[in-house]
Amino acid sequence: MDKIKAYLKKYKKQLLIALASFFGLIIVFVLSVYLGAWGHIPSEKELSELNLNEATEILSNDGRLIGKLYINDRQPIPFDSIPETLINALVATEDARFYEHNGVDNKSLLRVFFKTILLQDESSGGGSTITQQLAKNLYPRKSLGSLGIIVHKLRESIIAKRLEDVYSKDEILLHYLNTVPFSDNTYGIESASKHFFNKTASHLSIVEAATLVGSLKATYYYNPKLFPKRSMQRRNVVLYQMKNYKYLDEEAYDTLSKDTLKLDIQQYSYNDGMAPYFREHVRLYLKDWLKEYNQKKDTTINIYTDGLKIHTTINYEMQKLAEEAIKEHLSKLQQQFEESYGEKAPWLTNKLLINTALKKTTSYKKLANASLNDAQIMDSLQKEKEIKVFEWDSISKQNLSTVDSLKHYLKYLNCGFVSVNPKNGALQTWVGGIDYEFFKYDHVIQSKRQVGSTFKPFVYTTAIENGLDPCTYFSVEPVSYENLKGWTPENASKDEDEEYMNYSMEYALSNSINTIAVKVLEKAGIKNTILQAQKMGITSALPEVPSLALGTAEVSVMEMAKAYTSYVNNGIPATPFFITKIEDDHGNVLMEHEKPEENEKAISDTTREVMLEMMKATINSGTATRLRGTYGLKNDIAGKTGTTQNNKDAWFVGITPALVSVTWVGLDNHQIGFKTTAMGQGANAALPIFGLWLQKMNKQKELDAITQTTFKTPSKEILESLDCNPEKRDGFFKRLFNNPNKKKSRKFKSKK
Repeated sequence: MDKIKAYLKKYKKQLLIALASFFGLIIVFVLSVYLGAWGHIPSEKELSELNLNEATEILSNDGRLIGKLYINDRQPIPFDSIPETLINALVATEDARFYEHNGVDNKSLLRVFFKTILLQDESSGGGSTITQQLAKNLYPRKSLGSLGIIVHKLRESIIAKRLEDVYSKDEILLHYLNTVPFSDNTYGIESASKHFFNKTASHLSIVEAATLVGSLKATYYYNPKLFPKRSMQRRNVVLYQMKNYKYLDEEAYDTLSKDTLKLDIQQYSYNDGMAPYFREHVRLYLKDWLKEYNQKKDTTINIYTDGLKIHTTINYEMQKLAEEAIKEHLSKLQQQFEESYGEKAPWLTNKLLINTALKKTTSYKKLANASLNDAQIMDSLQKEKEIKVFEWDSISKQNLSTVDSLKHYLKYLNCGFVSVNPKNGALQTWVGGIDYEFFKYDHVIQSKRQVGSTFKPFVYTTAIENGLDPCTYFSVEPVSYENLKGWTPENASKDEDEEYMNYSMEYALSNSINTIAVKVLEKAGIKNTILQAQKMGITSALPEVPSLALGTAEVSVMEMAKAYTSYVNNGIPATPFFITKIEDDHGNVLMEHEKPEENEKAISDTTREVMLEMMKATINSGTATRLRGTYGLKNDIAGKTGTTQNNKDAWFVGITPALVSVTWVGLDNHQIGFKTTAMGQGANAALPIFGLWLQKMNKQKELDAITQTTFKTPSKEILESLDCNPEKRDGFFKRLFNNPNKKKSRKFKSKK
């Protein structure tokens, strides 16, 4: 002891200097943190003007969330939308003395400080109050080396105390719950609630609130979707803490801790969730609209961070049911399609097709631009790598080369489906393809395909509009047109090729007889038909050729929908629209849809009513009768099927008094079609989507106002104009001098 005293006496001065230096360094260190040398320390003024990034919400016509645009998936909510049970779970688990401290729990802070510096225990983190965690959420940490944890804790303590000076305890809880990151990259309690439980935070149960609060300890490790057992264990820890701090009694704890985990996952990411093709169309529209708006108003509104509310025309239930119907039908049709080709499928055996498609890929073009020769390119494209792969029954990770991946995706049938309110043009559903993550191309508005027999109503409309009697009969016999290099239109079914038979226009249209459609086009005139289609809303270039009658024109699904609205909108095509209004995050209306000037009347009331009756016959006795038989639909429906050459495109247009719906099904590669007409015709490949969809809608009482509407009874004059036998055989003398075995040949003469 004497030796120690002597030592201290001898080196007292040096020890005091060392001790003073040590504490001086600590003071300088703390001061450097306070002054922002290790990272920005916001002032109280800055903290009082917090402006959090907020996701833009895309809403259905009844205000339900169908998607978001964001950098951080955050939807701030007011304090009165946060249930008390959620706050109790948070405080009990994360910061039991929250209402007692001034932002910092000094005991915990000292523990972290000394364990980290003196004991070099890197796992000694923790001890942060809710206010400190809020500081970390608002001003994220950066990598600062070995002193990082100390710097972060000091910095967050300073910010936390300033937050407590600026905000009340309730406001701090509100800011925390609106900013804290939850599992699956969701930010804030509202986004997490909607993602995991498909409900707003205000409707969370105690168990659901405890599950989300529990995940905050480690958002990946306790992700309820990925690790349900782990999540339940952690949830029960939260419930125990609530019991421990008297927020739950023993009986409630015993009951709730035995509850099972019930999730209702909703996806709002770019590739997933409801109506992704439609949401992308909205995004592109907003991008252009905001650029003009910001310039005009001298504002800096951002699509992804400023919490806009985009109110759309999409019907939530109808959209959901449409996506279900497409998956249900196409997953089965895809299997039948692949089986029909077997091992000789073109996407497996046709080298020219595969190589042509390969040269259009980004991977091939990149290698070609790097000056590699064909052999080197092919060698590179044959190398396997792990990729996500789409299949109807699952999405998996597989080791595939670029070539194998191409072959896999070449085989997939795709689709476009849209429905529109014909009275005002409001789009009700929009499905641009089978899966947005793997097939980005939108088949509603980007794709243009041959429309087949769905063009025939425009031909018949033109003929009737130009004075042709609806009861005019046409011979079903094929004709070889001399001035068209012997072109001979034929019918898909041989049933119509009966000798000496003539059919009425109604029968010919409803049964989609090709030979008669061309003859009606002669009467109508090609130029007249093109002009008529344009009046009804077709903007794509239409070929001035006789095959136009059979639908060789390439038109988008959206154009077809607009044109067909003329038949249920008093002869006036309705211009489709999809946004009703745009609001900022405070509810101020930035844009509201204004009813455009009404388009000119495209067809007379008489023609419209006649055509509607003809297309009702398509459903009741023509090519679309399976809607009545197979699907048992009793709704008022008119419509038209369509199939293109070599079974490349299948179409169906369904018309009800409240909706015009257009469906297209086919492959993106135009060189591949259905193996048989039986499989690839519109009635088999496209119509079932509409049939299943309407079946599902009929079961939803809230959709009765749309599904149970009826067509207005046609006038007596209209019914009389169509009151003729559907077929008429040639008379005796005409049959006597007509050789059925002799091929009919003449010139095609289109009406001028």
